[in-house]
Amino acid sequence: MAIESLIPSPLGRPACEKDAKALEFIEDMTKNTDKVQEKVLGEILSQNGETEYLKLFDLYGATDRETFKAKVPMITYENVQPYIQRIANGDRSPILSAKPISEFLTSSGTSAGERKLMPTIEDELPRRQKLYSLLMPVMNLYVPDLDKGKGLYFLFVKAERKTPGGLLARPVLTSYYNSDIFKTRPFDPYLVYTSPNEAILCVDSYQSMYTQMLCGLIMRDEVLRVGAVFASGLLRAIRFLQLNWRQLAEDILTGILTHKISDPSLISCMSKILKPDKDLARLIRKECEGENWEGIITRIWPKTKYIDVIVTGAMAQYIPTIDYYSGGLPKPCTMYASSECYFGLNLKPMCDPSEVSYTIMPNMGYFEFLLHDPLNPDQLSTDSPPRLVDMVDVEVGKEYELIITTYTGLCRYRVGDILRVTGFDNSAPQFKFIRRKNVLLSIDSDKTDESELQKAVENASVLLREFDATIIEYTSNANTRSIPGHYVIYWELLVKDMTYWPTKETLDKCCLVMEESLNSVYRQCRVADNSIGALEIRVVKNGTFEEVMDYAISRGASINQYKASRCVDSVPILELLDSRVISAHFSPAAPLWTPERRH
Repeated sequence: MAIESLIPSPLGRPACEKDAKALEFIEDMTKNTDKVQEKVLGEILSQNGETEYLKLFDLYGATDRETFKAKVPMITYENVQPYIQRIANGDRSPILSAKPISEFLTSSGTSAGERKLMPTIEDELPRRQKLYSLLMPVMNLYVPDLDKGKGLYFLFVKAERKTPGGLLARPVLTSYYNSDIFKTRPFDPYLVYTSPNEAILCVDSYQSMYTQMLCGLIMRDEVLRVGAVFASGLLRAIRFLQLNWRQLAEDILTGILTHKISDPSLISCMSKILKPDKDLARLIRKECEGENWEGIITRIWPKTKYIDVIVTGAMAQYIPTIDYYSGGLPKPCTMYASSECYFGLNLKPMCDPSEVSYTIMPNMGYFEFLLHDPLNPDQLSTDSPPRLVDMVDVEVGKEYELIITTYTGLCRYRVGDILRVTGFDNSAPQFKFIRRKNVLLSIDSDKTDESELQKAVENASVLLREFDATIIEYTSNANTRSIPGHYVIYWELLVKDMTYWPTKETLDKCCLVMEESLNSVYRQCRVADNSIGALEIRVVKNGTFEEVMDYAISRGASINQYKASRCVDSVPILELLDSRVISAHFSPAAPLWTPERRH
């Protein structure tokens, strides 16, 4: 069918017949949001009504919203964790889901310092794939001719393990990349990658990154889009190029793969791709040998139309650096998803990152929204249960916490995401992601909250006792000015005898003790993924935090209610803190992290 004969959807004229069907599906979902939601909840309750968990609430076969809302409580991970642990230990009875749990998806959010285990079923993968299939039809409305080239995407698998009961536990994207849906995906001219599957699926992060970068360089004239999952991942790839361009250029010059690549599958696939190319090797050396890396992406991949990375939420801190390396190319944020559930997509992907809103697709799960009250963020201590509203009943301008009920067995589960309603697409609300609830610091997939940071500081402060020293006050910052980014902790110390100041070795070790106290996701990013740099403690001179308080009060803070923030990102306050630093210290070694065995 000729493109000219395709009927434009309200979103725009589709690029092909396949796209037309995808856009029609989006239109149907957004027009009939409430009906779809009612149907989804009915299906979930019909499917899982006889599970051990739902039997607790005496639904007696009811599948309507009113009964569900009246009887089933809102929960957190801690409420459902005992059931999840039983499944992980091998209990195959219908505890949360009537359908067998096929594996666990590990969430980057942590519980007791470990990744959360999110149950999933075989039926969920096609549902998630359906959402993936909508992304390019939307992009094609805004960027023409994406079928005329390839995407340079840096995609990686991470550590996986088996639970005591024999089920796999792994990150959601590792599960997807290892699935037949991804590995045997049919050819789609709009979804051609430079990276071969062998490189994406290689568990050695160095070999995976090296061969993906090498393929991207070899195919530079075909690359139309460059990306990674998170902005931090793309910056890590740029840093890798800065450190390894000489060897990459040598491989291209000679057509011989470096001996550092030892994986047989990579050696085999690269033998078909890598050929001597003197001109390309010369170009790489010319562009990379100087100090100026501004616009390096478009200098090496000149046909790049946009940068495909997530730059919302905590990733927004990387926007200036991404702009520096890309020359300010558009940064579409296409999709909103988590380990618990996939949610929706951005129907205006070429907007400025500050304006990104996601339209939640009502077929992905049953969604409710808890009005966010900053003065009572937990909203569980009041006498009457909080009222949750449905998708079509949220109000523009208000902030809500997302509550989900999924086909996989989570019922009225608090995801922890705070969203602001920015408008509606037909009857489907559009949301701006505001933040993860209670998350204080984040560089990559790590999430550190205030209580965890407090515990880490307390553990490190034990080392100061022999010097009769204590920490008067502290704050922190996720420093992304370096690649990879790292945590910076500002300490003001009280030392009774100034001639007996804590030694450099002691303060260095304090950094390591803090890192050892942080959760396994942070430590994996530090040790295995190299996506976070060594933690830094900056000791500031006495009186610094009083100056910070004076500044805050001068800007309108109440002197009676002032409390030092445990994390700061205000440029003036950071400049004040940095101007008072008397010594800086880094972890002398990497923290302990035990890799989980792959199966």
